[in-house]
Amino acid sequence: MATDTDNDFYDRADAVIRLANDQLAEVSRGKVSASCMYASSRFSAWVSACGFESGEDMAAAKQETMEYFVKQFRSMLEENLNDYIDNFKTYMSRKDG
Repeated sequence: MATDTDNDFYDRADAVIRLANDQLAEVSRGKVSASCMYASSRFSAWVSACGFESGEDMAAAKQETMEYFVKQFRSMLEENLNDYIDNFKTYMSRKDG
């Protein structure tokens, strides 16, 4: 994970995960996942836009911006997949009762 995370990094992530988990009562995991990815990409586009003076400037940096976000997502996904692989029995065991 990135070394520049602040003290509330995981609390914010957990809040988003709780919202996603709440949505599972009404819709499938796949649909919630797709909505989360869309929301993340939309928010990332907005964050990126905040750093530019014009659409032209933003367009000029589009490839670099995309590479940054894809690299970060890939790194975080790999870390979380490895965590689930290493802890599969613990994370995926049913806790009935």
